Amino acid sequence: MANTPDFLQDAKNLLSEQGFASSKVWYHGTSSALVDSIKAQGLKRSGDKALKEAAKKTMATIGNDYTESVEPVFLTQSKELAFYWAEQTVRNRSVRIEGSEHPVVLAVELPEDLNAKVKPDVGAASLLLLKEGEEFMAYLANIYEQNGLGAPDIDLMKAERMEYLNKLGMAYYDADIDSAYLSLINA
Repeated sequence: MANTPDFLQDAKNLLSEQGFASSKVWYHGTSSALVDSIKAQGLKRSGDKALKEAAKKTMATIGNDYTESVEPVFLTQSKELAFYWAEQTVRNRSVRIEGSEHPVVLAVELPEDLNAKVKPDVGAASLLLLKEGEEFMAYLANIYEQNGLGAPDIDLMKAERMEYLNKLGMAYYDADIDSAYLSLINA
C-alpha cells in the first residue's frame, strides 16, 4: 500500500459520497527518471520509450513478437491517486531498467477547449480485473475508508462511464500534452 506523502494527500478535500470531485486541474503519476524528458517534450501517449524498448528486447529474446500499442495519457483528479500510479510506474521500470527512481506527480492544467477532451477511462475495466487492478481497488477502498466513506461499490462491467471518473478517479486524454500545461508537484 502506498505511503503517500502528506503534501499529496488531497482525498479529504475531493472525496464525497458521489466520489472524487473534478476541476480544471488533473494529475499524472510517473517516475522521477522521466521528468527531464517530460519537461522537454511534454507527456506523450504511450510515453515510456525505455520501458517499451526493454519489453520489446525481452520478447525478442524469448522468440515472441512485441506489438506496441498506442495508449492515451492517463490522468486522475487526485494527487493521491496519481501518486499510487507513480509508484506502479517506478516498480514496473525497476524490473527492466536499473537506476534510482522515485514516484513523482505532475499537475496538468489544460485550456478549457482541451480540458473538455479529458474522458472517463472506461477501458480501465480490463485492468481492474487483473491483480494490479485488485491492488488498486484495495488502495482506493482504503482512501474511501480513511475519509469516513464506504468503499466504492461498482460493477465494472455495468458501470456508467462517469463512475470510472467519479468513483475510481480514472480518466484519459487521447493526445500528447504540451509541457507548457505541466508542472511538477513539490512539497
